[in-house]
Amino acid sequence: MRYVMVQIPKTPAPASPVPRSVPTSADVARLAGVSRATVSYVLNNTSAVRISEPTRRRVHEAAKELGYVPHAAARSLRAGHSRMVLMPAPTFPVGPLYSQFISELQWALGRLEYTVVQFGTVGLHGAEAARAWAELRPVAVLVPGSGLGPKDVAVLKRSGARAVVTLGSEAVEGAHALLMDHEAVGLCAGTHLYARGRRRIGVVVPEEPGLDAFSMPRLEGVRRALHGTDATVADLPLAYEEAAAARLAARWRELGLDAVFAYNDEYAMLLMRALQDEGVGIPQETAVIGADDLMLGRLLRPRLSTVHIELPSGRDLADLVDRAVRNPGAAPETHTVLGASVVHRDSS
Repeated sequence: MRYVMVQIPKTPAPASPVPRSVPTSADVARLAGVSRATVSYVLNNTSAVRISEPTRRRVHEAAKELGYVPHAAARSLRAGHSRMVLMPAPTFPVGPLYSQFISELQWALGRLEYTVVQFGTVGLHGAEAARAWAELRPVAVLVPGSGLGPKDVAVLKRSGARAVVTLGSEAVEGAHALLMDHEAVGLCAGTHLYARGRRRIGVVVPEEPGLDAFSMPRLEGVRRALHGTDATVADLPLAYEEAAAARLAARWRELGLDAVFAYNDEYAMLLMRALQDEGVGIPQETAVIGADDLMLGRLLRPRLSTVHIELPSGRDLADLVDRAVRNPGAAPETHTVLGASVVHRDSS
């Protein structure tokens, strides 16, 4: 028997896909039928050059079809500065009201062609944090809370930051300041409770780290509202935990309080539930008021009285950043931006 060897050709390995070249502004210009300069004017939203709306549409459509994205580093090189706005992450627990403000601010800065970058600050404080932010060469830095000093502002400016904006209770030399008057929040709450006939008023002071910058001015605001009256004020340290609220509620009648300003709506909901579980009537035995005017407070029974807080407009703050970037030599601006007013509901 004869055996015939047949050589079976090997199946060729699939060819590696040829990497697609990154689309350039020249590709966009060819597809749109315009010059590269026109592409740059349109995509960089340059207002100094007048471009017709049909041309703008063609350029945007061509860029979208090709998947073209402008190069941020190249744009920064042409402009002489970056378009990055750095926002260090706050060192305090963030509530819904602050989150909404940050979202609006990011949207407004994006509309002005800035890139917003949030920077984690865990373990970094003062000069160490400022140097870490400066390494990224942002054109502007928005700093929530306190802890930044004049020397830190100088470090940021030497690294190329044209605008440093602080959001806190005090202005810092060399920086633009948005002053948050949290004492006014406590003043509103204390005035409201006194007007409702309450005379033994407790004020929740959160035990969570980082919140004392807000809670202490609010406590002082209540004290100022009741100064010279026949009312008394007791501070009530409280952790944001069900067990902690239950322990406070268990000795409520022993404390002899007939009202409480619970720092904000979240702490108010926590404490109000614990008081109700102890059989404390709200508002019959104890009036409760929070702050922030959250939707959930309107859904509680009884509906939660609150202090409505007017935070700065994200668009106004974005405009401030843009003005400072365009005119870095201008004197720092200081604005008091936090407004407060009572919303009276069933709980008080």
